[in-house]
Amino acid sequence: MRGPEPLGWDGYCERWSETHGGYDPRLAPAPVRGWLRLCHRLGAGLVRLGVRSPGAITSIGLLFSAVVPVAAAVPAGPLVAAILVLLSALADTLDGVVAVIAARATRLGQVYDAVADRLAEAAWLIAFTLLGAPAWLAGASGAVMWLHEYVRARAAVAGMGDIGTVTIAERPIRILITIFGLLAALFDPRAATVTLAVALAVSVVGFAQLWMAVRKALR
Repeated sequence: MRGPEPLGWDGYCERWSETHGGYDPRLAPAPVRGWLRLCHRLGAGLVRLGVRSPGAITSIGLLFSAVVPVAAAVPAGPLVAAILVLLSALADTLDGVVAVIAARATRLGQVYDAVADRLAEAAWLIAFTLLGAPAWLAGASGAVMWLHEYVRARAAVAGMGDIGTVTIAERPIRILITIFGLLAALFDPRAATVTLAVALAVSVVGFAQLWMAVRKALR
């Protein structure tokens, strides 16, 4: 049995904006806007087919990420790992799309989604250590990434009325670094270390951008 007709693109953007500090995805850079429009179409298709459980989609995405270290550890595994990261990222976007257009967004779902994101990123970092990157570099990269998200969340609790600023270390950028790093590891074993070094540098700059925005908003 087909589900009800979901929100169109404009309605989705308006409702998404309400839960993301007023940021309108229609004003996002073209690549981001294109990705969100694609995911909106896919999510709308899922809702029409009767899929209305964002939590189930989140769990599927987390499962994809959990397999990434296993895939990375076998010959030619980085290619499979990169595909799994891409599928996980797709699921991570689709769960939010389904939650918004099917009016199934909940506070508990937001917490679960955030926890799943952090666990997924931990699995990706483990994969790079299995490919030869130093464990300390993976730990440092993960710590700054997660600090970025923690500070934004705490700033919102403290009264910051929007997302603060879009930094160069947002999760879509981290996903791209991960995917291209895994693909590079197919050809050069040093790519794992270089990827985490790049991730750490980007995360530090992004955190600095966010911190300045938070200080301005809350002083």
